[in-house]
Formats: sequence, structure tokens, C-alpha cells
Amino acid sequence: MSDRNQGRRDLLDVIHAALAAVDGRRAVRAALESEPPQRLPVVTIAIGKAADSMSLGARDALGDGVFRALVITKDNHCGPELRADRRYEIWETAHPVPDQRCLDAGERLLEFIGEIPGDTPLLFLISGGASSLVEALEPGLDLAFLARTNAWLLASGLDITAMNRVRKGLSRIKGGRLATYLGDRPASALMVSDVPGDDPAVIGSGALVASTPGQMPENLPEWLSQQLRSPPDRVAPIPVRIVACLEDAKQAAASRSRELGYTVTVDSRFLGGDAVRTGKELAARLLEAPAGLTIYGGETTVHLPVNPGRGGRNQALALAAATVLEGHEDVFLAALGTDGTDGPTEDAGGLVDGGTVSRGESQGHDATDCLRRADSGHFLEASGDLITTGPTGTNVMDLLLALKLEP
Repeated sequence: MSDRNQGRRDLLDVIHAALAAVDGRRAVRAALESEPPQRLPVVTIAIGKAADSMSLGARDALGDGVFRALVITKDNHCGPELRADRRYEIWETAHPVPDQRCLDAGERLLEFIGEIPGDTPLLFLISGGASSLVEALEPGLDLAFLARTNAWLLASGLDITAMNRVRKGLSRIKGGRLATYLGDRPASALMVSDVPGDDPAVIGSGALVASTPGQMPENLPEWLSQQLRSPPDRVAPIPVRIVACLEDAKQAAASRSRELGYTVTVDSRFLGGDAVRTGKELAARLLEAPAGLTIYGGETTVHLPVNPGRGGRNQALALAAATVLEGHEDVFLAALGTDGTDGPTEDAGGLVDGGTVSRGESQGHDATDCLRRADSGHFLEASGDLITTGPTGTNVMDLLLALKLEP
């Protein structure tokens, strides 16, 4: 029992170190201290799940050099520090399914930019979640259409790049279109990356950076495909720096794991595809591996049934892994969203071991049935294996840790 408790404590310790390394406040402060803006004061515009922490980092570094600021973030993701500062206009909206507040925030974003004097530098602070949190639709489209689109995308099994390509085709501010509203205002951007390859044209659906036209996903429903627009012909380039990414989190996790005395492997592959299948594959690999800790990163997908239960891709992955690990001692697997949320839940993911399935079943749950119904969250709650962090101030996709203790 002591080994089991120690293994879990160590994994949570490693997770904490990884999240601290990619904290938006820390990352933005360091970036601006090492390379300050050429002109002050600036106006900051922060959009995404990490908008609060990134704004605080800019304020830490620039102080009174921030003249005015707009913050658009997820419900309950903005703390008292910014709320007490009258320079900051704060909009909290919905994620992952947008509501009317997201559209209202989109209109306010365009108005806000128009209010800024033409010679005042704009500093954008962009993080994951921006695609849902703020939107300005093409004429003729409304909230009902947007909600229907996002519900279809979230249940489609498409990866984030494909989903964002669709979102760009419906928007006046995505796919580089927001940059067309800047006029001659000088602008730059700092970004926390939540996409594979850390492409600024994909982060937040590329509001400031136009991507090369790509092929739309196949089998889009006709009601959606017929509304998609082509990207703008030309967008002036804006300087962009990536200040935190998944690789940073993985390397910080590796460093802390070594400090705890573990043999560490950092797997360079990006984990994608079906969450349940990936969880079972990682668990099987763990059972065959030597003692040590392996660090993975990526973002898997789930196909949702008509009436899904509670959970997200990381909870599904963790529970699927637990079905393979069942009965084996001293093996652990953690999967979490680095933003502190997993799907439409307030839990970050799950940390499972060889006793997870038996603990959940003793509380009346069936692992296979819960996976089928996309209800992994209820099972992991019963087994005591949910990871709950609250908002983390960052968003660099998913972190996965597989640990085998020495026999």
C-alpha cells in the first residue's frame, strides 16, 4: 500500500512541476522581460483559457506600460487581481460550446480595436480555447447555427486542426481575418500553444495569422459545408512568439521525475487518435516496460454517443488503460488536460492503477459499460481516481505519464 501511495504522490508531484513550467503568467513575464516591446504604452488583448494568467504576466513585466486591456476567457477563469484593476475589461464566456456571450464578445473585440488610437501598439496574448470563447460570424449565420456546428465537431472525432479549419470558414475573425481589422496599428502576439507543431496559424483558429488553404474534412454534413467561406487573400504578417508549449511541459516533467530518482523516457511521438484505443495500447506497453517513468503528450479524440455521460478524452483514456492494468501491482497511468478541464467537465483527467477497476466495480459501476456510454468520469469518481486541478493558467494540450515501480 505504501508503494501505491508513493507512486501516486510522485505522479502528482511531476504533474505540478510540468504545469508550473508552462504557466501563462510566468511564461509571458519571462518573454517580455527578455525582449520588451519597442514602444510603450501598449494595449493588451488576451483571448483564451489562459487569458487571465497571460495578462498578469504582461502586467508584471510592463507595469504602467499597459495602457488599456481586454480579456476574454472562460467562465470562472479570471481571478480577483485583474478584476481590481480598472484598466482591464473582462468578458467571461462559454467553452467548449459557445453561447450568445461569445458572439457578444466578438463584436466587442472589434469595437475595442476600433477605439484604440492608430499609433498605439497592440499586444495580443492568445491561448487555447479562443476558438470557442469569442466569435464574429459571417452574415446570415447565428448562434443556433454555431451551437449546432460545435456540437457536431465535438462529437465527430476530428482532431483540433481539422475542427479549427471548419471554424475558420464560418468566421469574420478567424483564419487571419482579425488582422484585417487592425489597420496600420502596430501589433505583435505572444501565444501559449495548444496545437501540434505549435503553428500560430492554428492556435485559436489563427485569428492573426492566415494559414495556407487546406482541404476540409471529408463527410461534413451539407448544412455545414455549404456555409464555409474561403480564407482572405492576403494578411499582413504580425510578429509572433510561442512562450509555452507541450514540449516545455514534457521536459519539466522529465526533470522533476529524475529529481525523484526515476529512470525517465520522454516519448517524442504525438499521441492522437481514439482515446480508448490509445489508453489500452499505452497500458499494454507499460506492463511490458522496465521500471521507470515514460512521458507522453498529445491530444486524443472521442466519438460520443447520442446521450453521453460524464467525462472527457483523458478520463476515457485513463479508464481504458485501467482495464488493461487491472490486477497488476505498482503500475500507474495519468492522463490530464493541462488547462485543468477534460471535455465538458471540471476535472482534468484521471490517475489510474492496477486496482482502479475493482474499486469502481465495488461501488456498482461497470468499466466497459461506462466507456461505451462515454461516462468514464462517474467510474473514476467512484474509484477515487479523478485528477482535479481547477484552472491552471495554461493550455498546452494533454500530458500523459506511465509509471512502473521497481519490484
